[in-house]
Amino acid sequence: MRLAAAKHQYEIKIGQGVLPDLGDEIRSCLPHTPRRVAVISNQKVLSLFGAQTLKSLRAAQYSVCPWLIGDGERYKTLGTVQKVIQFLSETGLERTDAVVALGGGVVGDVAGFAAATYLRGIPFLQVPTTLIAQIDSSVGGKTGVNLPHGKNLVGSFHQPYGVLIDTKTLTTLARRELVSGWCETIKQGAVGSKTLFKQTRDFLKTIKSAPDAFISPALERLIRSHCAFKAAIVIGDEREAPDRTDHLSRRVLNFGHTVGHALESLTEYRRFRHGEAVGYGMLVAGQMSSDLGLLATSELELLRDTVRLAGSLPDASNLDEDGIMRAILRDKKSVDGRVKWVLLERIGRARIVDGKDITPRLLRESIRHGLRKKF
Repeated sequence: MRLAAAKHQYEIKIGQGVLPDLGDEIRSCLPHTPRRVAVISNQKVLSLFGAQTLKSLRAAQYSVCPWLIGDGERYKTLGTVQKVIQFLSETGLERTDAVVALGGGVVGDVAGFAAATYLRGIPFLQVPTTLIAQIDSSVGGKTGVNLPHGKNLVGSFHQPYGVLIDTKTLTTLARRELVSGWCETIKQGAVGSKTLFKQTRDFLKTIKSAPDAFISPALERLIRSHCAFKAAIVIGDEREAPDRTDHLSRRVLNFGHTVGHALESLTEYRRFRHGEAVGYGMLVAGQMSSDLGLLATSELELLRDTVRLAGSLPDASNLDEDGIMRAILRDKKSVDGRVKWVLLERIGRARIVDGKDITPRLLRESIRHGLRKKF
């Protein structure tokens, strides 16, 4: 499929065993033939997929320069970006060269931000190896890093020149990484359409009873559906316009993220995978939607049950409510000092609600209720 961004269109290629095509993919999607390709990854991912990645690039006659960052959200910092940019400079990358992000969301965000800022922007490609990156973060051009006060507070919109999704890489993921990814698929279904939500839920039910069905054409179809939804949102609102409040605003992709980001920040990115925190964020936002009379009780229960299908979440019942409240107020998407909440009218349709309509008591009760759910 193709995503038509403002500056250029790019292909999203999905399939099993497509990673060896990376060298040819770069040649077909970049406006210039690069001499050098910097591969940004981490040790775990490079040990799994580095050999075939580097072989493919070298077979295409590129000079390949790998660079490793730390594994985990706590390495998503300006310090890491500085080191990557220094590496790009020392390697001598030019504007006609390229960066490849090989890994999950942290690698993609860091490599993309470095590519956006080095020489005022050089081409990069996303090669996502985790579920959460394949269905969400690799598509759409958001890049950035965290600050001590909150998540993704520094960043840039920098669209990739291509996204290569090899579903075979998902067979190497630990259970928690898969749970994290499934929570993000639920999020997109919840705000996207009843059809996408049902497709996601049906797939989760299938692999619950038959784990061997995980790597199948059905998985490729599911990832394709999620990428198509994300691409449609991005095409309509590429830079998340602050005045957009309709259900097709890019802002709706933040369902579950206001509380999710607060949980990550409060625990210094050590207790939760990103999608796990979003899982709790959805439960809180769903409860809030119900308490405001927007979401029917039956729809709230359907959301809760589907989050359970994703898998176990780390315990969150002992977190400090006041700390969560303070972290929420630092949300980067606040407007005029108020958080814009993404809530649900029904499964498949989101509504953006101004923070003035959310009383501290309602928020606190929704947090308490959502975080005490047992998984």
